[in-house]
Amino acid sequence: MGQATRRWLFGLGALIAAVAMLAGQGGAATASPAVVARAVAPARAAAPAYVPPKLLLKLGMHGPAVRRMQQRLAGLKYYPGPIDGKFGLATLEAVWAFKTVQGLIVNSANQDIVSRTTQRLLVHPRYRPRVWVPHGGSLRVEVNLRDEVLVLYRNNKPALITHVSTGAGCLPGEGCGWYTPTGNFRALWFHSGWMTVPLGTMYNPVFFIGSTYAIHGENNASVPFYPASHGCVRIPFDVANVFHTLIRVPGTPIYVRK
Repeated sequence: MGQATRRWLFGLGALIAAVAMLAGQGGAATASPAVVARAVAPARAAAPAYVPPKLLLKLGMHGPAVRRMQQRLAGLKYYPGPIDGKFGLATLEAVWAFKTVQGLIVNSANQDIVSRTTQRLLVHPRYRPRVWVPHGGSLRVEVNLRDEVLVLYRNNKPALITHVSTGAGCLPGEGCGWYTPTGNFRALWFHSGWMTVPLGTMYNPVFFIGSTYAIHGENNASVPFYPASHGCVRIPFDVANVFHTLIRVPGTPIYVRK
């Protein structure tokens, strides 16, 4: 692995871990521009070719094979959590995002497993995330409601690809009409930490419509592989720790498409 790639991988893992630790202590977590720039800087040296393991990887496993998969996902800009060889929820959500972009179906039967097909596609991905607004700004966010994927672009290149959970349409016991609005928006304001609003609790929300709709974190268990929100864009908890530091608030364009 080249030094530039190693710096990117471990720099991003260290950034997430540090911010998560501060959040757990109840402190306001911020990252310096220099640290954030290193975290999302593209690698200038290619990583070694990814070689799939002979065993199926599953949630809860740990070891070198998991670490190599995490490195490959990070190299493709899917954030798998710290590169620590532990197949936790952050890594699982990165797998979901990758599978969805590659046109694979995530369901209750396969949600915890990295299939042989997925392993092969990690070697040679068939697709990149769909670009909805190619001239929408070199720094922008695109939310794909069809695939439940968010892409953060820096210099017109994906810097972060993450799974999301958006408006469910209908929710048990709460009726219907829970949709994520489509359109062209901008990051308006940010609230650090947990925030309770009429529709629920948000973590580190970045609002793009008033004080109602936001891109925000939830506990990982609350970001399933299917649409489940009241209309906001839910992102994994550890991604929410740094998302607001990777964009300009206010200002960054946010495009929501279906």
